[in-house]
This record gives sequence, C-alpha cells and structure tokens, in this order.
Amino acid sequence: MRDFAVSDHPRVQAQLDRLGALTLPSGRLGLEVIHELLARLGDPHKRLPPVFHVAGTNGKGSTCAYLRAMLEAQGLTVHAATKPHLVRYNERLRIAGKLASDDQLADLLQQVLDVGEDLSPSFFEVTTAATFLAFANYRADVCVIEVGLGGRFDATNVLDGQAACGIASLGIDHEAFLLVPEEGVPTEPLCRIAFEKAGIARAGVPLVTQSYPDAVVKTVIEQAIKVGAKTAIRGLDWFAEVGETIAYRDAQGELELPLPTLVGTHQADNAALAVAMLRHQSQVEVSAKAMAEGIRAARWPARMQPLSEGPLTALVPGRKVWLDGGHNVDAGLAIARHFKDAPPFHLITGMLTSKDPSAIVKPLADQLLTLSVVPAPGHDAHAPEDFAPFTNLPVRPFGGIEAALAALPPEGDVLICGSLYLAGEVLRLNREFPD
Repeated sequence: MRDFAVSDHPRVQAQLDRLGALTLPSGRLGLEVIHELLARLGDPHKRLPPVFHVAGTNGKGSTCAYLRAMLEAQGLTVHAATKPHLVRYNERLRIAGKLASDDQLADLLQQVLDVGEDLSPSFFEVTTAATFLAFANYRADVCVIEVGLGGRFDATNVLDGQAACGIASLGIDHEAFLLVPEEGVPTEPLCRIAFEKAGIARAGVPLVTQSYPDAVVKTVIEQAIKVGAKTAIRGLDWFAEVGETIAYRDAQGELELPLPTLVGTHQADNAALAVAMLRHQSQVEVSAKAMAEGIRAARWPARMQPLSEGPLTALVPGRKVWLDGGHNVDAGLAIARHFKDAPPFHLITGMLTSKDPSAIVKPLADQLLTLSVVPAPGHDAHAPEDFAPFTNLPVRPFGGIEAALAALPPEGDVLICGSLYLAGEVLRLNREFPD
C-alpha cells in the first residue's frame, strides 16, 4: 500500500522514497518507538502551543477544518496536521496557516529519517515526528491535530496538556487493526472502537464527543474516569439542533450559528463538535462571531465536493459532478441522506479490498441510474462482481475514471466516491489541488 505521494521536487521525492521503504513490523503496537524518536529530536511535542486533538471514525478531518477556520477567524495563527493527503504529501502539514513548502518538507523528513534510521519507524511515526518538529520550530498560537488510526496507539497519542480532545462520529472501520482480540477491552464492536478512540483522553483535559448509544457513552465515560479527563458529551453536556441554523446550547448559554458551506447535515454536526470543543476549554478564547465566520469559511476537499470546471468535468458537460472520499457504512448513510430528495444519478466507485463493498452502493441502490467500477489507484481494489449483490443494475467495469465518465449516458448528475485514494486521483486529473 502506498500511502506516501510522489513529488516533482527531487529532495522531497528522495525522502518519500525512504518513507515508502518503511514497513510496520508485524504485530508491533505501542508508543515506544515514537517516544524514542521524539526524544532524539529533543521532544518537540513538549514545546507546542495549545493543541486541539481530534479522533473519530468519520468527520474528524472536517471537525479539524472547522476548528482551524474558527481559530483563524479569531485572528490566531494555526498549525494543522490532517490525514491522509489527497494529491501531495504536503497537505498533511500546515505550518502557521500555510501548507509546508517542499524545502521545509524535505528538511523535516530527512532529519527525522536520519535520526531514527535504526529504530525501523513506521510511515506514521515518521510523519508524526516531522509534524511535531515543525510545530515546535515555527511560531503559532495554537495547533489542530487529527488522530490517524484509532487513538490509543496512534502515533499522535504522545501529546500531553491539550486544550481539548474531541471524538467525532463513530462507526466500524479498520477492523483488522481496531478489533483485534485483547483481554480487558470491550468486546462489542462499537464499544471497542469507542475504547480505542477515547485512548486520547488526558487528565484534566476536556474530552468532547458527539452523541452515541448508551453503551458507547458508558465506555467513553469509563475511559475518561480512568485518566481523570472531563467529559462533555452531546445530548448530556451540550446540545445542537440542525435546521435552518445550528441551535447550540451548553451550560454557558445558547448560540445560533449558520449552516456550513460544506454540504450535508453531518457537516453541521461536525461544526457543532468544533464549537463544543472551543466552548469547553479555557486556554484559547474564540468569540461567537469568529465561530460563525469559521463555519462559513471552512473548506475540506473530497467531502461532498462539487468539482469545478476541468479536464474531467469537461467529459460530462452541463452536469454536476460530486466527489466524496467516503468508504464505510456511516459515510454511505450520510451520502444517502444528502441525495434522498435528488433525482437519480450515476455512481462511479472504486474501493479498497479492505473495505465493505456494500457500504456505499447499498444505501444508494434505489437512486442510481448506472453503477461503474474503477480501480483505487495504487491499491488492491474490489472487482466489479463484488458490488453485484447489492444492486439490480449491471456493474460496468472501467480501467480509469476518465473512461468511466466518457461512457456515461447523456443525462444525470454524477457521484464519484468510495476511496480517498480515488478522490485524490480525481482531484489531480481535474487539476484541483488542495491548498
């Protein structure tokens, strides 16, 4: 699997090649390697400004985007680390509001790879160490950091003293890593996922979450109590009703906030979580006005994104083409909610073999005009026949996104989804590079 990107900058590509050669030793879990790697770099994670740390199955990246936009609307300078990248590795690392330059990236990766060569670190450990090194070396007022896989054993989970931790929507994903049998952990799948995500909780730091089923809430609260974290759970400690506006309230009072520019009710929920994280911490002051401005200003590519005019959309002129990187059941349900009153449309999908082929197709089955299947670039992907049990339509295979678009019947909008790797390829081919 190639999670790293390619670059036309020779020094960056040299380090990406080194990253690509790394493997995660079979069965290795824990934070020992990242701690050692950071120690050799002078423990940069202990020299960061206030951090907002966000975990979750779906919505954590969007929540980070809202946090960054709100903090910047307040006039603060923000470091931000999100994942994965879509087109360029640089997207993972935003230093003082700007994507890392190629020279910055090459220097950071080389320093981390050189100092940790004998540790056999993973791609994610190197990326995290480079992130913390950058954030410690360049001035900013605040950091927004997205958790990668899970939480308890994620490489970012070496932070301490965060301003606030957050957990976005929960669902079943990455089962091979997050549901591995282990003594002393919850056995019910969603509770186990919550247990892993709540591993980011810290003593005295607010742990702010969305609403979950009672058993899941109990799991989150139990983990928070163990470490002395203060929970703020939607439906118990804060509330948000989404209609023509976001009607938010908590113990501090009520706010009426605008709906996001980003499409979908789930995006309003993500924005509400970002508001709750800001409201339940005391290290960084953000006004209601800045929150409203940030909700309107936030952008997050490949999340129900309407594509602009470009080489790909030119293949289906006069039609709207939507792009979403969603690839699990919760994402499929959210997409279905968005399209529930829309005319039928064409679906083009490509999904990794590690994902459930029914996740997107099944919730949308009654709304589709055609179903086309393309590869997920650089990864093992589901074959067309894997989708057939979940639709009455013929499943049409194509070698790439361009061929699939060019073969569509002349009417009907288009949705491309199923993989962030596919989404990145679509943005590259349509020349819409995330900035």
